[in-house]
Amino acid sequence: MKLTSCLERALGDVFLLIGKECPFLLRDLLSSEELAQVFSQSVMNVLKVFIGSPCGLNLRNILWHGFASPEEIPPKYCSMMILLTAGLGQLLKSYLQNTKLTLAHRSFISLTNLEDLIVFPDVTYEVLSVLEEVMMKSAFILKIMLPYWEVALVKFKSHRFADCAILLLTQLETGLRNVFATLNRCPKRLLTAEILAKHLNDGKINQLPLFLGEPAMEFLWDFLNHQEGPRIRDHLSHGEINLHEFSKETTNQLLAFSLVLLLRFVDDSLLSVFKEKAAVELLISLAEGYSSRCHPVFQLKKQVLSCEESIRVWALLPFPEELTREAVRLEDNSETNACHSLITKMMDELYHHMPENHCVLKDLDRLPTEMWPQLLRELCSTPVPTLFCPRIVLEVLVVLRSIGKQCRRVSSQVTVASELRHRQWVERTLRSRQRQNYLRMWSSIRLLSPVLSLILLLIVLELVNIHAVCGKNAHEYQQYLKFVKSILQYTENLVAYTSYEKNKWNETINLTHTALLKMWTFSEKKQMLIHLAKKSTSKVLL
Repeated sequence: MKLTSCLERALGDVFLLIGKECPFLLRDLLSSEELAQVFSQSVMNVLKVFIGSPCGLNLRNILWHGFASPEEIPPKYCSMMILLTAGLGQLLKSYLQNTKLTLAHRSFISLTNLEDLIVFPDVTYEVLSVLEEVMMKSAFILKIMLPYWEVALVKFKSHRFADCAILLLTQLETGLRNVFATLNRCPKRLLTAEILAKHLNDGKINQLPLFLGEPAMEFLWDFLNHQEGPRIRDHLSHGEINLHEFSKETTNQLLAFSLVLLLRFVDDSLLSVFKEKAAVELLISLAEGYSSRCHPVFQLKKQVLSCEESIRVWALLPFPEELTREAVRLEDNSETNACHSLITKMMDELYHHMPENHCVLKDLDRLPTEMWPQLLRELCSTPVPTLFCPRIVLEVLVVLRSIGKQCRRVSSQVTVASELRHRQWVERTLRSRQRQNYLRMWSSIRLLSPVLSLILLLIVLELVNIHAVCGKNAHEYQQYLKFVKSILQYTENLVAYTSYEKNKWNETINLTHTALLKMWTFSEKKQMLIHLAKKSTSKVLL
């Protein structure tokens, strides 16, 4: 398996000597004119027979999808692949000498969002001992595949973490294919199982997710499928990861998940015995409480909290005391006052549509400003269903995340600009025009802080109620999309106006007033998701 993945990566590097964009699929790569030009068509045909076509041996796919047991792959196939690889090296050397070209190897990729995915503790020898015993008794593992599991543990103990992960991933797929075929009563689909899909090809509900439960499915989606996840199997099988740097923490997660999954397929009496071990009970508890870390919903929550933390820093930004009175005078104008009035009205509207388990403040009709950050964090901890999200939900999430991204950029630019101007003030290098700009900037900041906080709160409230968008008809949905895109346009304009190149701080006030009016007008139509969603009945005092 390692040989086929490394060979695929190397062939892609050779392709780029001549071609511009390397084909994603191995079969397309092997059929390319570029590789035939380097190695000859006859050599490429031999490679196709071994690793590139379902009509041939198709070794790569058979191995990486866990179809073959150890005894079904003769050693001579491995020997042939090694000789082929060595021969390719000789042919490439001759080609490079004749063409005077230099082969450049692409950099390995770094797995993304791994820090968020570390939910299980390090696998101890006690856990490994339990896993070794469970492997022998779990119906999840086919007996002919047991040697793969045994070797996987040997590799883990010898710190060959990538090797362990490769074996685990292929065998998890094998086991899940069998369970899929059994639950859906479709043995003929063993080779084409849609393991992680909600529906089968014939439109019927896939029974595997219902059997495994959402936490297990979310784990599999996070590690294997989500675009912002590590997509470990894809990257390993295409040779895109440096195997020597594959982390122990990642393999820990796969091992812990595997143990919990295998325990689902042992007798109840045995399960009770294993659960008596504290380490095993902890892993089961963590697995049952797992929620997605790579879905756009989680990423949006993470983005909002990061932005809120960044905006909170504004209150600590230094400002010359002797300029304070003049800055306050600049704030006292009709448009700024109108903005603050709209912010208050919008915040009251949002507050009264909070989920009831968050919005009850004893004896208060209005949310105090100092409690906005706390409420934002509380809302971000609210569970939002993420498995098999409808396309319409994902479309809205894209826009909300774009808004959050622009808010974060504004916050960063404001911080940098403020620190720069203050340093220039201290060093007495501010010219008269820059001094006026500094005052306007400070006046603008005092307005932008509550505005961005309002937008973040609106984003999170819409996120908590995101599935209510499915209840809109086509016209209502387009109107709603137009509304959230108008907020995105506002934040994009803010990024431009607060940039070092533009410095249009006065203009941000007019821009903000216009945006707030649009937000309030749409809010009055009661077409935001907070207006459509049903409130929960539980109440908890903050």
